Amino acid sequence: MIYPWGHDRRYNAYAPYFKKLFGERVQKISVDAGFTCPNRDGAKSRGGCTYCNNDAFNPSYCHPEKPIEQQVLEGIEFHKVRYRRAKKYLVYFQPYSNTYAPLDELKNLYEAALSQTGVVGLVISTRPDCIDEAKLDYLAELSGQFYIVLEYGIESIYNETLIRINRQDTFEQAQIAISETAKRGIHTGAHFIFGLPGESREMMMESLHEINRLSLSSIKFHQLQIVEGTQMAGDYKKNEESYSLFSFKEYVDFIVRFVEKLNPGFIIERFAGEVPPRFLAGPGWGLIRNDQINVTIEKELANRDTWQGKFFNPK
Repeated sequence: MIYPWGHDRRYNAYAPYFKKLFGERVQKISVDAGFTCPNRDGAKSRGGCTYCNNDAFNPSYCHPEKPIEQQVLEGIEFHKVRYRRAKKYLVYFQPYSNTYAPLDELKNLYEAALSQTGVVGLVISTRPDCIDEAKLDYLAELSGQFYIVLEYGIESIYNETLIRINRQDTFEQAQIAISETAKRGIHTGAHFIFGLPGESREMMMESLHEINRLSLSSIKFHQLQIVEGTQMAGDYKKNEESYSLFSFKEYVDFIVRFVEKLNPGFIIERFAGEVPPRFLAGPGWGLIRNDQINVTIEKELANRDTWQGKFFNPK
C-alpha cells in the first residue's frame, strides 16, 4: 500500500522525504554556536528548563570556541564513518536558542555554515519567544535558495506544565510563532516531550487536538528522560509520584495510538530521544537505539494494521 506521503512506510518518515526531495540521503551536522536562552541569562529567569542538560546530546566535535566552518568540516568527517554515501548536509544549530542574538550576528553564523561545500540548508532550533519579524523575513529570503527549517521547542501545550519546567514561555506564543513562520514559506518544526511532571497519559493524548491544528512541516517526539545535572533530577527524587515515565513497551503502545490520530501531513522526524546511560538519573531503556525504536514502532503499526493519520480528524 502506498500512503498519502508517497511511500509504503506506515508513517510520514523523514528520510524518504529527503531522498525524494534531493534524490539522495541528506545528513544533519550539529554545531554549537555558543547561544544561551532568555530563561538562562536572566532576561526572563535563571537556570534554564528544568530537564535541560545539553552535554547529554552534544556530539564530541561541537565546541562553541571553534569557528562554525571548522565544526561543519569536522562534523562531515565524523559522520562519514557511518554514512559514507551522504554528500549533502543540513547544518543543525542545536544547543539552546539559536535565534537569540542580533540579526547581524545570526547572518554571519548562518551564512558561514551555508558557505561550506555540500551544505544545502539549515535546521535552527529555538524558542517561540526568540524570534521576530525581521529574523523571519531574513530566513524567508534564505529559504528561496536553501532548505531552511525553524524548529521550535514547545514541549507541551499545557501552560501549567511549562511553568513547572521553567520554560518561561506559553503555548499561545508558540502558536503565533509557528503561524508567522509557516506563512512566510519557511519549513516549520516542533518538538514535544511525553511524560512531563503533572501530565497524565490522557492529557498527553488530548494534546493531539491542539497539535494537529499547528501549521507544521515536521515534528519530533521525545519520551521524558531524567538527566543528571538538571533541576528535574532533584525534583524527581522528591516528587517521583508526579511523573509518568514510560517503559519501552508502554511508550510503543502510546506512540502508536498517538500517531494513528496525528495529522498525516506532518513529517515525523523522530519518535524518541537517546541519552547515554551515564547521564541518566532515572529509569531508562537500556541500550536500545533509535533505529531499534523505529523498527519496533513500525512493526506494531503493521501488527495493528494502522498508520499515521488513520483516525485523524481534521476538525
